[in-house]
Amino acid sequence: MSTRYFYGWNVVGATFAMALFSFGLGFYGLTVYLAMLQRLHGWSASTVSAPVTVYYVAGALLTAAIGDVYDRLGPRAVVAGGAVAMAAGVATLGVVTQPWQLYPAFLVMSVGWGSMSGAAINIILAPWFERRRGLAVSIAFNGATLGGVSIAPALIPLIGAVGFTRALAIAAAVLLVALVAVAACVMRRGPEELGLGPDGDSRRSARAERSQGGERQRRGDALRTWRFWSVSAPFALGLAAQVGVLTHMVALVTPMLGAGGAARAVSVTTAAAVMGRLATGVVVDRLNRRLVSSGTLVIQIMGVALLAWAPSAAVVYAGCALFGLGVGNLTTLPGLILAVEWPRDR
Repeated sequence: MSTRYFYGWNVVGATFAMALFSFGLGFYGLTVYLAMLQRLHGWSASTVSAPVTVYYVAGALLTAAIGDVYDRLGPRAVVAGGAVAMAAGVATLGVVTQPWQLYPAFLVMSVGWGSMSGAAINIILAPWFERRRGLAVSIAFNGATLGGVSIAPALIPLIGAVGFTRALAIAAAVLLVALVAVAACVMRRGPEELGLGPDGDSRRSARAERSQGGERQRRGDALRTWRFWSVSAPFALGLAAQVGVLTHMVALVTPMLGAGGAARAVSVTTAAAVMGRLATGVVVDRLNRRLVSSGTLVIQIMGVALLAWAPSAAVVYAGCALFGLGVGNLTTLPGLILAVEWPRDR
């Protein structure tokens, strides 16, 4: 194994930046957009929620095929294209005047989400790491949590200072410039472009190691196994509930906490997500990852129960903290489970 600095860590940094903006504006930012759209236009929660459902469904459909797109076009083109789509969608949300206009805006935005969300992080990093993939993926996913801690709460005072339309235009421009630059300057298809194998090994040793692992399981074979569905189904349900809470969090807590308190609630949630992921990272390699996942879901259920009860601001913040402890893990743990149970598969 080479002792020189491995370029794969540059790619980890690039995916960290990608996650920072894609989750900050394409996941955590939704709660801010919807609350502002309701406030500015007087639209109901159901009116603004339906386009978000379309957004996530379209993003999920794209995610199912995004691995093939990355294989064909490479991460530079896909990340740059995703950045353009997400920036266009975010900027468009700032100028909509009719409910139907939310649908095309979110559909365009879903192209960015599908090509730069959690699946993309694993796809980009898979060729670069094998032994240290868990560490690399965990570092990159912390960019997603930082996006929730920094970008989403920052949108609220920015909107107050310059208005909704201009704030979203500024956010979209920053995302576009940053991610196109990262894609062009850092992204590579894999270590083979540099004459290396995964983890910085020589290409010869990496090739020998892969040959001992046998043929990679086909996608259809995985879909017919209980192992796959016993991970996919529970996490799909958990993430669906998580998305619902995060999407409407600002609108739900603002009446009790005010705009400043709502921003703090988002920060508490995402700060807890950082702590939850770090704490889980310390113990997950020594424990059954499925049991860790079950514990994560139980903690989130407790947090949602507190938010539903919420007789006081203190209980709201406590609910946000408990709920947040699982936010980061719910996106990281599926990949970590499958990395053990399908160690050679992407």
